[in-house]
Amino acid sequence: MMGAMTLPDDKTLTETGLAPEGRGRVLLIGCGALAREVLDLKAANRWDHLDLHCLPAILHNHPERITAAVEAAVTARRGDYGNVFVLYADCGTGGLLQAACDRLGVRMLAGPHCYSFFEGNAAFAARDEITAFYLTDFLVRQFDAFVTRPLGLDRHPQLRDMYFGNYTKLVYQAQTDDPALTEKARACAAFLKLDFERRFTGYGDLEVAMRGL
Repeated sequence: MMGAMTLPDDKTLTETGLAPEGRGRVLLIGCGALAREVLDLKAANRWDHLDLHCLPAILHNHPERITAAVEAAVTARRGDYGNVFVLYADCGTGGLLQAACDRLGVRMLAGPHCYSFFEGNAAFAARDEITAFYLTDFLVRQFDAFVTRPLGLDRHPQLRDMYFGNYTKLVYQAQTDDPALTEKARACAAFLKLDFERRFTGYGDLEVAMRGL
């Protein structure tokens, strides 16, 4: 069995991403926020034919940049693999990422965003929670990098009501059963003055898609 990939720290996954090792036959191009979950699934299922290339997770805050970044990665790497699969959902690209994948002849995850496919796209759509703010394991760990500092809440806490006044609760979608992460997510909800709800989602439709490969 091939050796496991060493996972960079969350700061690196946020700002830089993760380079592929070049060991598999199928290249997964995804968000750095999914790296831990993808590698856990690879290890648990011994999916050694899958190789992972993650783009910087901070693109989550700049969805207008995602399509070009994915196109560049597919174009640069596809010659080294028998197949390429894009581990992004629409993620705020307004259909542009799907159109690019269609042009490139590669498949991508179904759904509007990671919150949906982690919960399961059908289940998420049925909830229709327009006043919920969502966090995943990664986003709980990187809450300051993705929420507090970019929105200026560390410097101007009065902006909290401007950004979050129309939300009613924070939903923590837990991929793992980690009490420390749960407490940190609860603290994030308190910081934003939102009700707190934890849902254990596991890997949801991400695992289903990877199993299909």
